[in-house]
Amino acid sequence: MLLNDTIAAIATPPGHGALGVIRVSGADALHIARQVLSPRGDLAPRRAVLAQLADAQGIVDEVVAVYFAAPRSYTAEDIVEITCHGAPVVLRYCLDRLIRAGARLAEPGEFTLRAFLNGRIDLPRAEAVRDLIEATTLYQARVAARQTQGAVSKRVAPAKAQLVDVIAIMEAGIDFAEDDISVAPPGQIAARLAPVIEACQTLARSFDYGRIVRSGFSLAIVGPPNAGKSSLFNRLLNQDRAIVTDIPGTTRDLISETAEFSGIPVRLVDTAGIRDTGEVIERLGVERSLEAMSDADITLVVFDGSAVRGAEDAALLARARGQGRTIVAANKSDLPGFLSQPGEAAVSALTGAGIDDLRQAILGQLGGAAFDDPGGAFITSARHAKLLREAAEMASKAGAAVLSGIPHEMVLLDLYGALHALDEITGATTADDILNKIFTTFCIGK
Repeated sequence: MLLNDTIAAIATPPGHGALGVIRVSGADALHIARQVLSPRGDLAPRRAVLAQLADAQGIVDEVVAVYFAAPRSYTAEDIVEITCHGAPVVLRYCLDRLIRAGARLAEPGEFTLRAFLNGRIDLPRAEAVRDLIEATTLYQARVAARQTQGAVSKRVAPAKAQLVDVIAIMEAGIDFAEDDISVAPPGQIAARLAPVIEACQTLARSFDYGRIVRSGFSLAIVGPPNAGKSSLFNRLLNQDRAIVTDIPGTTRDLISETAEFSGIPVRLVDTAGIRDTGEVIERLGVERSLEAMSDADITLVVFDGSAVRGAEDAALLARARGQGRTIVAANKSDLPGFLSQPGEAAVSALTGAGIDDLRQAILGQLGGAAFDDPGGAFITSARHAKLLREAAEMASKAGAAVLSGIPHEMVLLDLYGALHALDEITGATTADDILNKIFTTFCIGK
């Protein structure tokens, strides 16, 4: 990939639309655009100009062109954005003209790559751009938008700065020992590393919730026959998707649909009633129900709160709890004789009573309350979570080593390993950064 080329690409999705946008970025963007367009006014920075896209046979389209001069653009290069009418043939023609005029077809993600390489955005912001584009709910979009503004980088930066402080202290003790610079004792160094470790571990743990926010989760609705699972499934979906009857065993196969709980996508899976049965088709349905329960992120076990529970119900509940996160709902709260046990959600799929509380209980199982702060600084990237765990582990090893009297040269290997892991999230820390920290802290050469 030649990053000094001028690149061009269609920036809007394929297909017909009212409008389509072509983006050109690079040192020759303005020159190339002027060869293709016939503006009625000059392409001054940040001004929309009406122009014509024409060939020897006449006008193909009237377009609007906007020029963004470097560095005040998305890529920090000169950019021209051309808005055409959304006919694919027009967009392809415009792109072809730009390429013939000297532009190169952009590689996937190359505009954002250039924004990163040119210092316009850091890596977490670049990765959040993808999340914003792929968002399917407003909540996902808001979280990604916060991260494009640097929410994750701002949370990582203090830990990284504290880590650089410790490295600076230990480097000073090694490199400038002849200047009689005192180095912090082992206990103080370990104490300085403690908040670094805690910050990295906390952010890494937030990925449990961030993964759910980014990708959604699956909820398997299981229970004995005639507990009202399909009715509850329809109520959570706010539509009649599953067939509901009074006949036990109506549902024989898995039914899945996607809903949204407080902005988080959830794939609801309605299952066959779980019981011992000799009927072949129903037994296959029960097997699939058990598989769905084991595959789901959360299992919603539904019982009929107006009926007496037996040994099969207790066994089902024990199995569900043994496999992971579980919510128990006692359905049919509208019927006489209804009883729910402590810790269970009392609901009525018929009237809708308790459904909102059930949704909140389900979301509570995801642990979002600890991480869903207004800054949206929880981790949504598996790569970031892995690097944060590595940084915490390396910093922990360094803390234990310094307390054990290990030479500082060896301890620094672990500290630099932790710093390298954080660098892969936020961007590289150069040797000059460490050196500058040493001089400003200890006033070397005064």
